[in-house]
Amino acid sequence: MEWFFYRFTPMRTLLSYLLTPIFYLAFGLILVVFDPLQRITLKLFGHRAHDAIISVITGSLTNSTRILGATYKVEGREHLPDDRPLIFTANHQSMYDIPPIFWFFRKYHPKFVVKQELARGIPTISYNIRNGGSVTIDRKNPKQAIPQIQKLGQFINKKKFAAVIYPEGTRSRSGSMKPFKTAGVSALLDAAPDALLVPLTINRAYQFTSKGLFPLQVGVRMEYIVHEPIENTGDTNAIIAKAEAAVRSALKE
Repeated sequence: MEWFFYRFTPMRTLLSYLLTPIFYLAFGLILVVFDPLQRITLKLFGHRAHDAIISVITGSLTNSTRILGATYKVEGREHLPDDRPLIFTANHQSMYDIPPIFWFFRKYHPKFVVKQELARGIPTISYNIRNGGSVTIDRKNPKQAIPQIQKLGQFINKKKFAAVIYPEGTRSRSGSMKPFKTAGVSALLDAAPDALLVPLTINRAYQFTSKGLFPLQVGVRMEYIVHEPIENTGDTNAIIAKAEAAVRSALKE
């Protein structure tokens, strides 16, 4: 049930200013505390244990948004098989839509295609990007990006893990969806021929920062909608277009 002050603009604004510093403190503490713990875990116990601690971290980061009154709804997970590699193609609205993908789809060991700038300088997150199986790309250099994406495709195909790619290429700060760029998804499909292409619609994540980094907005109701997986028939352009249409069909702009 929605609290009345989420509908009452002055109260909602006041809560945004009061709760944003508390949220940032909690979010930052999670990153700082878990940074040495995940390093120790990986070195002493290996990648399986590291995956487990990443689930704890991303669950903690996701739940920290509840300080702001955020709620989450995930639909369609029953469509996903347990014995196939997966390629999630999602629209991208905010940095806050990433930890929930790790958390809600943790059984598939999601690995991301991320811009290389994120691999340095961010406690916990940068180390996981460099050592957790995700790949970094230079978005201005396709010659560097495509081999990295293919490397990820080969990895998930072998392990039956999941890759996550945002084919728009950048975040949509307004919630509207940009056209998909096909090169990255095509590279994944070529390198992971056994993988299913899974369209994933993300709704309302952009609302966290609709007024900038301060204050963040309270009462965001995020949705993750998993669509019917698409078999790789070899007609790459056709199945990417089908995935884009599916993502767009459930988008609430």
